[in-house]
Amino acid sequence: MLSQQTIDIVKSTAPILDEHGETLTKHFYKRMFTHNPEVAPFFNPANQAGGTQQRALAAAICAYAANIDNLEVLGGAVELIAHKHASLMIKPEHYPIVGENLLASIREVLGEGATDDVINAWGEAYGFLADIMIAREKQLYKENAEKSGGWDGFRAFKIDRKEKESSIITSFYLKPQDGGALPEYMPGQYITVRMPTKDGSTTMRNYSLSDMPGQDYFRISVKKETGAKADTPNGYVSNLLHDEKNEGDIIEIAPPCGEFFLNINDRHERPLILLAAGIGITPILSILKSTLNARQDREIIFVHGCLNEEVQPFKAAIDELTEKHANLTTHYRYSDPENDDAKRHGNCSTGLVDAKLIESFVPNRHADYYFCGPKPFMVGIYQDLLKWGIPASQVHFEFFGPQEELTKAA
Repeated sequence: MLSQQTIDIVKSTAPILDEHGETLTKHFYKRMFTHNPEVAPFFNPANQAGGTQQRALAAAICAYAANIDNLEVLGGAVELIAHKHASLMIKPEHYPIVGENLLASIREVLGEGATDDVINAWGEAYGFLADIMIAREKQLYKENAEKSGGWDGFRAFKIDRKEKESSIITSFYLKPQDGGALPEYMPGQYITVRMPTKDGSTTMRNYSLSDMPGQDYFRISVKKETGAKADTPNGYVSNLLHDEKNEGDIIEIAPPCGEFFLNINDRHERPLILLAAGIGITPILSILKSTLNARQDREIIFVHGCLNEEVQPFKAAIDELTEKHANLTTHYRYSDPENDDAKRHGNCSTGLVDAKLIESFVPNRHADYYFCGPKPFMVGIYQDLLKWGIPASQVHFEFFGPQEELTKAA
């Protein structure tokens, strides 16, 4: 357990870290990549360039400082990070590297405010949290290895089939090169793809599994990422998969991970509302197909928002599911104006996925909500559910970034 002195000192630094958090984390990552370049393959350069990684870490540090005397409230964050670490094969020997660079960064950024007492307290606090993370990650590695068809580390997979879903999204059907079995996973989870880089190193990306469990393949559906800004690079792995990887090629895969999922054994009677925007459809589609396969009696509302029909994936497959299952209602929402070649009617409309649209399908609002998509979509949905007073146990989402960004404008 942490000493009371450590708790008091760490809590006293919370306001300072809140003020200087992003400056600290930018300095931390720059310092760590300089002193320990061997950890660079664990990080996505696009997230670094866009500042998403730095903001997420700053928020995590501030939350830890503010709640160090009540760590139970951080349980969800710990689980999310543990799954992310396990998906990337973070091991105990990596924690001292992070700790050393974090403490050095606190001293270098805060200057005189980083007294020996502050550094010692944060050293103890970091070590305490590291032990929690290492223990949970050890459990995840063990569980993944002991599953039927499971494994530890990275496993060679063959691209069995490559299928274009839209102008920007392609699905990859992956089968083990050794011909062995695949483990079960929870609908909504993701796998990690490890690819070689031009400098002889490797880089990793997480991709949601876009089909339901129980197949003889894993399917990921990848959007070809192009840099939205001059200082944001194109997605290295997504472009490599789209342009250079072909059927029969071998790639490395880590076991399924992720704490965003639907447990189909939960027998809730309230409606299930599945909301997706853009490529956020991938985990939602896995949840949709799994639920339809397991439950014929539960009302399901599926809404997919995207720019237009050209970039929309899986429409034919979802239409087929809608015709087959009487308990499924589907709606497509396009933000681009309609054109003469694609008039919208029936279950299609123009606009954004918003509270008014959702309420038209579930007037009493009482439902389980699962949603995934770009940040503006996520913020809007989360704030609407917050205003409606939907219990936290009925709100499930996958969001990369500081969670307070979902609520800051609420």
